[in-house]
Amino acid sequence: MIRDLTVTLLDPILIRDRRAPNRLLFGPHETNLGRGRAISDRHVAYYARRAAGGAGVIVTEEASVHESDWPFERAPLARECGPGWRGVVEAVRAGGTGTLVLAALGHAGGQGSTAYSQRPLWAPSHVPEVNSREVPKSMETEDITAVIDGFESAAKRAVASGMDGVEVNAGQYSLVRQFLSGLTNLRADEWGSDRGAFARSVLEAVRAGLGDDKILGLRLSCDELAPWAGLTPQAAADIAVELAPLVDYLVVVRGSIFTTSATRPDFHEAPGFNRDLCASIRAALRGAGHDIPVVLQGSIVDPDMADAALDDGTCDVVEMTRAQIADAALGRKVAAGRRGEVRPCVRCNQLCMVRDARNPIVSCIVDPASGHELDDPAPVGDDAAPLQGRSARSVTVIGAGPGGLEAARVAALRGHQVRVLEAAERPGQRLRFTVASSGNAALGEFADWLVRECERLGVDIATGHEVTPDEIARCRQDGDDVIVATGSVDGDPPYRVAKGATGQVVAAADLAWHWATGETNGEPRFVGEPTLDERAHSIVVLDPIGGPIGVAIAEALARRPGATVHLVTQDHLAGNELARTGDLAPANARLQQAGVVIERRTIPRRIAKADASGRCKVTLEDRFTGETRTIVADRIVDAGFRLPDAHFDGPAHRIGDAVAPRTVHEAILEARRAVVAIESEPPR
Repeated sequence: MIRDLTVTLLDPILIRDRRAPNRLLFGPHETNLGRGRAISDRHVAYYARRAAGGAGVIVTEEASVHESDWPFERAPLARECGPGWRGVVEAVRAGGTGTLVLAALGHAGGQGSTAYSQRPLWAPSHVPEVNSREVPKSMETEDITAVIDGFESAAKRAVASGMDGVEVNAGQYSLVRQFLSGLTNLRADEWGSDRGAFARSVLEAVRAGLGDDKILGLRLSCDELAPWAGLTPQAAADIAVELAPLVDYLVVVRGSIFTTSATRPDFHEAPGFNRDLCASIRAALRGAGHDIPVVLQGSIVDPDMADAALDDGTCDVVEMTRAQIADAALGRKVAAGRRGEVRPCVRCNQLCMVRDARNPIVSCIVDPASGHELDDPAPVGDDAAPLQGRSARSVTVIGAGPGGLEAARVAALRGHQVRVLEAAERPGQRLRFTVASSGNAALGEFADWLVRECERLGVDIATGHEVTPDEIARCRQDGDDVIVATGSVDGDPPYRVAKGATGQVVAAADLAWHWATGETNGEPRFVGEPTLDERAHSIVVLDPIGGPIGVAIAEALARRPGATVHLVTQDHLAGNELARTGDLAPANARLQQAGVVIERRTIPRRIAKADASGRCKVTLEDRFTGETRTIVADRIVDAGFRLPDAHFDGPAHRIGDAVAPRTVHEAILEARRAVVAIESEPPR
């Protein structure tokens, strides 16, 4: 239960002279939903859904204020955004929620890209971009003037489009921050001797473009995590106090050119990581007599945490962007007293980070409809499509993993009679295995949510029920529609295992079982099962995929007293696929700190018994030279590929890993599509 609070997420707030209906902010983030470089119909649907879901303030995707900035493929350009901005405003206001809508404005500077513009990057100084190593052009006076003028023109366009105001980016991927920071501003002219001059000039120009009745917000990096030259919390407090008279609210963020993942990290960083930083900046502003609202950002995904931060004076508004990507109706559910129905954000960053060609547009593994509002085949949750005269069906789902539970939930929401048959003793067991093997405890929260929602909707879940092909045939004969969500099984290894060594090789899924069943206070631990007992000190983890599982297992095993862990990868870096989530560099740092030995560019070829004690010789081959070497280990953990469980043949809707082993996202998406497909078929 939430105690009585002085200030809550649901309380309205005045920003300048405009009233936001609550203190829940949906912040600017890259979506790549544009058509060309314009705010598109996809943006309109995306933001309108969040307004209808209860967001008090929406800040649209950042628009570049000058054509010199083209940071990613469909990055909005302010001069092309007028009609799109107007479309967003009209759609939000048509909903009657009173949600304020602001346009984010910025310029990525030296953190941009030349791939699309084929022009040099613009930056304060010749400081190489960390990822591309490209050296930007040091901006000349006329370049600086052009960008400042671009901010003013963009603000005027936002006003003409009906926006309630704008937010200027001096946080991550920001030219304004680059001028403020000693990391990137090495100039000897007036723009370097006074590093705040550019920010002041930009804000003054934006105010001139907005007029007196519109909101001007500022997103400011208050800790670049590079104290040798970057912005520190102490320096940022002084900057915030200096700039406060020019703005109407301040969003406190962190991060720099060296720490881009720190601004929106994944689950490895605890939620609410910016609370102390935000509180210190707010205190500095109040101490200097500035009463502008301060916004807390930093993995706030729990409404209870948001309420606590508001009540204790940490902030005045809370940004919950990822939480509203995961559940667009978060605000509405909280207002209705239905917090338990809020779909949890698992902070995985797998689909909501789009500066990667493999993530073409923003979406979410727990709600694939996010970013696909115009074409999602199965609206769900509070937006569930009613049956509209269609007859209710009887649906049997085989398997209570993420796909099976989502199929059951959606079918029940749409009015069907649903039962789930699960062989394990606990529904959602596969997601809980993933919790253990990936280290992401939030996936367990999602599993619990799926189970609770199925129970709330009256789904009959039978556990400990081993289904046979004959039983499925009988279900179909009785008129049931069948969805098979039986998951995956171990695949054939690409290496040979000699006689006598088989028992020393443990599949990651089996290891995860023993890990998950030993949970203590939410923290997974090993319980000494025979598959990997405490005597196994030398361990080889085989990771041909390069995803989070192998890396997380290696990290966890390396924390055991006296353990030596080798992580075998065919790539140049461990966890190659973690580039998509922003965790690639942090993961490799964690592995090094844990003492994991990374066997790069390596393929396992043979595992043989080494001696009578049960130790094994693992033969590894360099994938480029063919040179072989041997490691002696107590146990080998295989985090490799799996195959669909093909135990059930015949006509049925197969989803998730039962089709091909992939991710939670595909399981959830295909579950929804399966329900829609069933409804399009004639009754049995």
